[in-house]
Amino acid sequence: MREGRDGSHRPRPRKPSLAERRAERAGIDDPAVVLEAAARLLEARPRSEAEVRRRLTTAGYRAELVDTAVTRLAELGYLDDAEFARAWVASRDRARPRGEHALRRELTLKGVDRATVDAALEDRRDAAGASPDAAPGGDDPDEAAAERLLARRLPALLREPDPRR
Repeated sequence: MREGRDGSHRPRPRKPSLAERRAERAGIDDPAVVLEAAARLLEARPRSEAEVRRRLTTAGYRAELVDTAVTRLAELGYLDDAEFARAWVASRDRARPRGEHALRRELTLKGVDRATVDAALEDRRDAAGASPDAAPGGDDPDEAAAERLLARRLPALLREPDPRR
């Protein structure tokens, strides 16, 4: 309870529960409301179509309105799984280097289909100037990612007195 200016205690206003919010969203008939909710999801970061669909459905919006919103955002160019996958791979290569296997798994968990993931990883190999059967020591993007990660962690590794660690 909070104390008011006059010294009286007032209860805090109760927030609706998750179930109440979902029930409220299930009653929404306006596609613009769902489209706005989807756009808010995309404000934070790019997302795959499956991510947006899953988040909106989990939030309680009706499936047909979610489908309409996802279709509209795709038509407008705000949802594009191929572009999302390329951007995800490029971002990981810059900030948190990963191997191809890890990138494939992450994108699959994001709901990107196999063909789109394959194309994004092929673009990654092409950008590095390597083929899928690149020779060790070549321009393999996985090797380059490992080297960048090692270079970033090298100072901490060198400070470690026990080489077994």
